Amino acid sequence: MTDTPMLGVDYGERRIGLAVSNGPLAVPLSIVEHTNRAADLERVAAAARDQHATRVVIGLPLHMSGDEGEQSRRTRRFGDALARRLDVPVVYADERYTSVRAADALDAAPVAKRGSTTKRRLDDVAAAMILQAYIDGEHAAPAAVAGDESAR
Repeated sequence: MTDTPMLGVDYGERRIGLAVSNGPLAVPLSIVEHTNRAADLERVAAAARDQHATRVVIGLPLHMSGDEGEQSRRTRRFGDALARRLDVPVVYADERYTSVRAADALDAAPVAKRGSTTKRRLDDVAAAMILQAYIDGEHAAPAAVAGDESAR
């Protein structure tokens, strides 16, 4: 699985972070600034097609207990709609702690801090961490596959 291109997605209401892998390492790709749902979906689907992704891994924000909340439901709605636009599997992976780890990584990076630029970078770095965790097998099985109602 790790030799095929995959797209990682960190879904947010204002920004959607994207990452890509074409081997054992995930790297930040870009950030989609929210405009509207249809445009957001098309831009993420276009990125998956442009990268020749064979799988899309979307971070699922779970509570520390493992339960899903409102943001998880929003993420699933987005992922399910994305799955209908693509001919590749869209899977969800537990993203607990990802934003914290991404912020720590950016804080440790030897680059000038630029306020909002650093916050914006958080999204694609988080997407790369979600995808890297999936590749590394930290989540032996995905949290669910998009469109699979039985997984909820």
